[in-house]
Amino acid sequence: MDWTMAPSGMVAAGNLVLAGLLEQGHEAYFVGGCVRDELLGRPVHDMDLTTSARPEEVMDIFPRCVPTGLAHGTITVLQDGWSFEVTTYRTESGYADHRRPEHVLFVSDVKDDLRRRDFTINAMCRGLDGIVVDPYGGQEDSERRLIRCVGDAEARFGEDALRMLRCVRFASVLDFSIAKNTWRGLLRQRDKLAHIAVERVRAELERIVLGPHPQRGLGLLARSGLL
Repeated sequence: MDWTMAPSGMVAAGNLVLAGLLEQGHEAYFVGGCVRDELLGRPVHDMDLTTSARPEEVMDIFPRCVPTGLAHGTITVLQDGWSFEVTTYRTESGYADHRRPEHVLFVSDVKDDLRRRDFTINAMCRGLDGIVVDPYGGQEDSERRLIRCVGDAEARFGEDALRMLRCVRFASVLDFSIAKNTWRGLLRQRDKLAHIAVERVRAELERIVLGPHPQRGLGLLARSGLL
């Protein structure tokens, strides 16, 4: 897997951050949207990293960084004019407001970190060697043009109700289908959207309407009852 869809300067800087973590004995990968978009042949605008290093260890390694989400294990590393969110492997629990986890536990296995993510196409990571780690079938779903939750859909949407709008947005923007079990889980949890702040809802709606297939997105919103 080559980074043909990302700016070369960003890739070079990201590789330096990844290598810096590896040199200190930690695991580290590019993760999420950048891996998904590269596989789909879509432009890559930013690159996030996931690592076994704890936040304080990340800050010790890199002289220029910002503790943007310290409680959730996220440090923004500044490298050669680019910024990279570096997040410690973690699991989450206790979503009291159907949006943010009350408890975050740092873990040592990247597969545990990928398991907490929303959809299989977002639950892939790529090492410095170009090998993609994909324990939940994200590459296959990308080829099938399918949006599918990682694990139980009803649980994923119950944890974070905004994921329902993200589901519709990805299906609309990418022109993908939604897996039957994922759609059923969305229908069962759609009332939870009332817990989400209106500015978050608006941001997702804008991305749907301004995307390449707005009619498809609005149609899915109408069919689901999320409107």
